[in-house]
Amino acid sequence: MKKLTNKEEEVMKILWELEKAFVKDVLAKFTEDKPHYNTLSTIIRNLEEKGYVSHEAYGNTHQYYPVLAKEEYRKQFISGAIEDYFNSSYKNLVSYFAAEDKISVEELKEIIKLIEKKN
Repeated sequence: MKKLTNKEEEVMKILWELEKAFVKDVLAKFTEDKPHYNTLSTIIRNLEEKGYVSHEAYGNTHQYYPVLAKEEYRKQFISGAIEDYFNSSYKNLVSYFAAEDKISVEELKEIIKLIEKKN
């Protein structure tokens, strides 16, 4: 699937939350940088062309819903980021967070315990 723009991702988060929504419902959820109705409608149609969203038609009105689950998108996004920025290495990812003081020793120990429980 094609990567999403920041605005498309923001719209998807709203659709995942609402599950089904008309453009006006999505628009009402924006708190900052509220797009124009027509702009939002175009973004949603683009999401549909990319395969992330589908719709049910009610006359001239469309109710949109996500086709891709949030968990599936997260999996694709994280995998892509690790591949692109950490040479497909989760070790490199964790090392980066440790070097940047974004993860504590206690959190690392918890992760190790989780891994050991799985094996």
